[in-house]
Amino acid sequence: MTTMRIASGLGLLLGLGLAGGQVQAQQQGDAERGQQAAGTCVACHQADGSGMNVPGGESWPRLAGLPAEYIAKQLHDFKEGRRQNASMMPFANMLDDQQIADVAAYYSQMPVTDAQGGEEAGDELLSRGEQLALRGDWDQYIVSCKSCHGPGNEGAGGTFPGIASQHAGYIETQLRAWQAGERSNDPQNLMGAIAARMSDEDVRAVSSWLANQSVVSE
Repeated sequence: MTTMRIASGLGLLLGLGLAGGQVQAQQQGDAERGQQAAGTCVACHQADGSGMNVPGGESWPRLAGLPAEYIAKQLHDFKEGRRQNASMMPFANMLDDQQIADVAAYYSQMPVTDAQGGEEAGDELLSRGEQLALRGDWDQYIVSCKSCHGPGNEGAGGTFPGIASQHAGYIETQLRAWQAGERSNDPQNLMGAIAARMSDEDVRAVSSWLANQSVVSE
């Protein structure tokens, strides 16, 4: 019964989050214009949108292949202060609404690149990461990543981005930000609630496992 109630509650929250995301009209983006507007993004996110993994430092996410709607939302959130990052906020503030839509369209059309980080994770850690990503841990009330992020954790619409083949350092940083309450711009604080139940080892495990997954772009 407890598992059924948790699953039912998750379904309701997901429905509310998706419905809320659909209410906001999305501005039409142009990938060609986006390529020009993204010139300042290249230093961190690379020309191919692959980002970079910086062990012990600030890792930059892969943007290539992420949904345009999701990228646009994050840029607006940085610009409006709903998401905090000292490096990103100045660049987001340089973009107007049309440029945000254009940049989002540009990166969304790029092929997904391989992730970095997590290569040295042992079999036991990766096994735990696979469990959390694909099945969750109901004993700890941790919902599987794929419950929201879709089959293969390759994304589900514009609300839940693909996290397979995302850099381990970036995933770990974001999970810790949700744990600390430093990030809260996801639907119904789903990620905050899940991250709060994860141990340090869980965070490392799922970050490493997801970074080791390959995604084939359509």
